[in-house]
Amino acid sequence: MGNKFERAVFGGGCFWCTEAVFKMLRGVSSVLPGYTGGSVPNPTYEQDSGGRTGHAEAVEVTYDPQQTSYHNLLTVFFGSHDPTTPNRQGNDVGTQYRSAIFYATPEQKKIAEEFIKKIHASRKFGAPIVTEVVPLEVFYAAENYHRDYLASHPGNPYCELVINPKLENVQKEFAALLTSATQDL
Repeated sequence: MGNKFERAVFGGGCFWCTEAVFKMLRGVSSVLPGYTGGSVPNPTYEQDSGGRTGHAEAVEVTYDPQQTSYHNLLTVFFGSHDPTTPNRQGNDVGTQYRSAIFYATPEQKKIAEEFIKKIHASRKFGAPIVTEVVPLEVFYAAENYHRDYLASHPGNPYCELVINPKLENVQKEFAALLTSATQDL
């Protein structure tokens, strides 16, 4: 059985949170935090956290389309952050925390735009969706210390107060899309 993996790139606030969310999903083989959507080549966290690069904190999700779909990834993406607040997720404020879908193919763009139209029509969020749908140009991997942040820093107050409640919500709302190991947490 030859697996052909695909990739999807999302910016949904702090990449520590977004990484932890997508790592729980069945069919996801890797999640890499990084930066994209800006103008500075090879940005650092210090540059990006000050909003000086134009990049969003984002994650590159590598997944097996035989096990999950891009539509499922969008479902979890929109269900795990606030897509109605520009440049903000909770206490994280700045353009680097914007809600964005960075599409790699015309098909991803079409699926994302249709998904957003359905959300608007449903009025699920009670406010307009501000999520950008923009072409993926270059994705820069974040520094190694950002990878698996939650697993490496479980006692960090940010992890306890922001990431863990988000993961609990995802486990409750999207149980059917999670790996069996994650469902048992």
